[in-house]
Amino acid sequence: MDNQRIYKLSFALVYPLYIQKAERKGRTKAEVDEIIFWLTGYDPQSLQEQIDSQSSFESFFARAPEMNPNAWKITGSICGYRVEDIEDKLVQQVRYLDKLIDELAKGKSMEKILRK
Repeated sequence: MDNQRIYKLSFALVYPLYIQKAERKGRTKAEVDEIIFWLTGYDPQSLQEQIDSQSSFESFFARAPEMNPNAWKITGSICGYRVEDIEDKLVQQVRYLDKLIDELAKGKSMEKILRK
């Protein structure tokens, strides 16, 4: 896994892909945003600021108001890696987000996705 590539990848480039993936499966942008808000503590305004400033994933997660304390409950495999076993904190956070978006696209309820 090329961690430096992930660090520098623009969140603003990936965000529309998350939305497209969800919408192809009948889910909504609002649900994608709810997942991001839950995981990172961003609100609509601060999320838009991150998108507008073309923040890298490294900056996006470094500036996150508060990572959800239940994020550790996100388990499973994404891109061939078990998210709970990823040692690099930033890469793990990116994969947490990927995993949650995958769960949304697979039809899981928001209650289950948000580990309630």
